[in-house]
Amino acid sequence: MECCESLMAQATSRRALLLGGACFAAWAYLPKFARAGDARDPRLVVVILRGALDGLATVAPIGDPDYAALHGSIALRTDGPNAAVMLDPFFGLHPAMPAFARMYRAKQAAVIHAVATSYRDRSHFDGQDVLESGLAGPGRVQSGWLNRALEVLPKGERVMNALAVGPTTPLVLRGAAPTVGWAPVALPQAADDTAMRLIDLYQHRDPALASALTQGLQLDKAALTDDMKPKPGTGGAAAMRLVARGAAKLMAADDGPRIGALAFDGWDTHANEGGPVGRLAQLLSGLDGALAEFESSLGDRWRDTAIVVATEFGRTARINGTEGTDHGTGTIALLAGGAVKGGRVLSDWPGLKPANLYQGRDLAPTTDLRAVMKGVLRDQFGLAERVLAETVFPDSGPVKPMKGLVA
Repeated sequence: MECCESLMAQATSRRALLLGGACFAAWAYLPKFARAGDARDPRLVVVILRGALDGLATVAPIGDPDYAALHGSIALRTDGPNAAVMLDPFFGLHPAMPAFARMYRAKQAAVIHAVATSYRDRSHFDGQDVLESGLAGPGRVQSGWLNRALEVLPKGERVMNALAVGPTTPLVLRGAAPTVGWAPVALPQAADDTAMRLIDLYQHRDPALASALTQGLQLDKAALTDDMKPKPGTGGAAAMRLVARGAAKLMAADDGPRIGALAFDGWDTHANEGGPVGRLAQLLSGLDGALAEFESSLGDRWRDTAIVVATEFGRTARINGTEGTDHGTGTIALLAGGAVKGGRVLSDWPGLKPANLYQGRDLAPTTDLRAVMKGVLRDQFGLAERVLAETVFPDSGPVKPMKGLVA
């Protein structure tokens, strides 16, 4: 009796996971012929950094004469303990991102600087709402821009759906496009024969659950190889790599997902941000490791992959009294992947003189983040500018797709 109750409890928990959606990652099946004209099989990964990334500390404008004084002790420099990896004579990359630096030199990574959504206040909740909804401002919306992009992709020989990892479905994936869930779990997994008995049981009592459970077990088997088993104390940078590795393994399969979206928390660096062992260095190390996992685990698929890293807004140009930064406006977006036209920092640089700062405190944004997303979606999947302006990012006609981001 206790065994049956245990099985039922596992099934109930599993049903909530499989049928409920997720927040760490998501992906969708696309037709093989999405880019049949040039024999490409494109993939797209969107990485959301929740908490607001300090773009001035990640890709520092070392050539700007006002930068060092504003960022003080946490400013990147050309030498010393805060020495940057110079991307060009003006911009330097945080030393915690050696894999991204290597990709940049290989022309498989790029930076868009002084970028922001259309949101101009400093609430994490509202900023993330705008980032994920794709709308001009926060509000009660029922769908995200990634889900709407899935809806308008060409229908093909595969059924398109989205798959998410974690406990809840993020706004960017909510909408009419179907979703299923997969999660790299830390709890012991049921034996194969137990899982098969559950499938047989629910095939008669709950066909929807049986179908979802079957899909979930297939995904588990594909993603959770020996190198994906959680280790004691796994967290932080290691957790970012683990999630990316699992997503990449699934996306590398011939019949695997083509679109993914991962969200990493913890980027609200109000204190102890700088230095080689500061909070930002630890976070960037995890992000860098995640990008490296995608590169290695995707294998040949890396060639046709574009990864976009974005956050809800930037941080103040001047550091605060606890060697951190507060909520700001302008920041950066990062691109990586074999499909990216890299080796470039793209920016209409506004300058950091007091008169040039947004509201006298922030890096002034000169590029709309929607232009970046539109450019990638257009070049990767052939979505028309009108569809992007009216359906994927509604009422965004004046924001034109950036050109030449993807090969």
